[in-house]
Amino acid sequence: MAILMRLFRAGAPAWLALWAGALSAAPLRVGVTLHPYYSFAANIVGDRAEIVPLIDAGNNPHNYTPQPDDMKRVMSMDVLIVNGIGHDEWAFAIVEAAGRKDELPLIYANDGVSLIPIAADEGQAKVVNPHTFVSTTAAIQQVYTIAKALGEIDAANADYYRDNARAYAASIRRLKAEFAAELADVDAASFRCATMHGAYGYLMQEFGLQVVAVIEPRHGVEPTARQLADTIEKIKAADVNVLFAEKYFASKLADTIKEATGVEMYSFSHMSDGEYTPDLFEREMRANLATLARAMRAAAASR
Repeated sequence: MAILMRLFRAGAPAWLALWAGALSAAPLRVGVTLHPYYSFAANIVGDRAEIVPLIDAGNNPHNYTPQPDDMKRVMSMDVLIVNGIGHDEWAFAIVEAAGRKDELPLIYANDGVSLIPIAADEGQAKVVNPHTFVSTTAAIQQVYTIAKALGEIDAANADYYRDNARAYAASIRRLKAEFAAELADVDAASFRCATMHGAYGYLMQEFGLQVVAVIEPRHGVEPTARQLADTIEKIKAADVNVLFAEKYFASKLADTIKEATGVEMYSFSHMSDGEYTPDLFEREMRANLATLARAMRAAAASR
């Protein structure tokens, strides 16, 4: 559709203009860069738009290297939903390589989300935590942002998208409320955690919890021996008793840290693997919340 619209603006023949007009009635093709955005978009658009993942399922979005098929997919998109704060920088390279930098509308899912600042590698400026999708509160904000932007692009379905967004947001709120009620009587005073990845700050923040230490300095990069030793000392000094490792990309370092510190280890989902499905976000978030509840109860019982 984007190619035809360029031809139309350039003064294409009448028959091509009519063809482009006929195609404009086709469902919107909504591109997404990450698995949670597939879930968000699918629940918003229902059967009135097609969701197109920019990269194939099974690829690790951390430090992803663009492939030729990615450019083919981006050429077919009417709009692309992006993280835009550090988790999908490769998407912008794909869009530019495909020659669509100035014409493909981008929806920045994190517009309106309160971001958590973090320190980058030594010598670099401060950045923000891009893992806003591992959170119920931030996810709801993103759902509303995406629905509003899609409604502006596809005005005929704007009310439908808005109503679906409200229903989906209510479902996510119920999920959080379920676990908030379950944890209401759990004493969190003894809960002190470290993580193998910086993805879980927003989730912890929702329940008034803090991450004492993050083991992995950057996406997919294991810490140096010195960084690991410093982290182990920090864990010991802070009396950390819980370590969260990634469900799909857990490192052998988790065992090393457990042996050195005696912390209990649990696994979280980063929501960046497996097939793209409408229920992935709620399914994986439910598993993460159940894991968090189990860890908090165990920490409270060990006092």
